[in-house]
Amino acid sequence: MMTKSLLALPLLATLLAAPQFVFAKQQTVALNVPTMDCATCPITIKAALSKVPGVAKVKVSYEKREAVIVYDDAQATVADLKKATEDVGYPAMLKISR
Repeated sequence: MMTKSLLALPLLATLLAAPQFVFAKQQTVALNVPTMDCATCPITIKAALSKVPGVAKVKVSYEKREAVIVYDDAQATVADLKKATEDVGYPAMLKISR
């Protein structure tokens, strides 16, 4: 039993020492998308956001004019998400909760 633990130590040390080894974390962000003007806009916005690498979940509300995105912060940034909406014609801004 102890041998297995000793064999795992070099593997663990290698993984931790690797510069590309990053501890990713899921983040949730809300974006205001004030230019949504029809009921089909959320479909376009959701499709664009879903294509961003690292995005796990997207919920777009026409009524609230917002998109809520769950994403892996090691693969995507808020800037990436905003660019995705802007590229399909819907500029967005980070929603600040008060």
